[in-house]
Amino acid sequence: MNRKPQDRKAQAKRAALNALKRARRMAEKAGVTLSDWEGEFLDSVSGRVKTYGRAFGDPEKGAPGEALSAMQTVKLKEIAAKAKGEKKELKRRPFRRRPKGD
Repeated sequence: MNRKPQDRKAQAKRAALNALKRARRMAEKAGVTLSDWEGEFLDSVSGRVKTYGRAFGDPEKGAPGEALSAMQTVKLKEIAAKAKGEKKELKRRPFRRRPKGD
């Protein structure tokens, strides 16, 4: 079988749109009310992804093949966590001292 190579930009676009729809659907299903800002964020980002294929203009803000910037991805994950009912926890490791030998 001869398959066409996958178009990575189109694949990233579909994945981003599905993630945005999934976050909104989870919030509606769980009965969680999104703030005005969160609803507007989901609408504007999905509109930009549909129109331009990505939601950010500055290539420094995200990976070349991605549809969402790094911060947009973080905010989307926060909205999804809110819809799931998870508490907002920072998942950072505390700073550690390096051993003297390194």
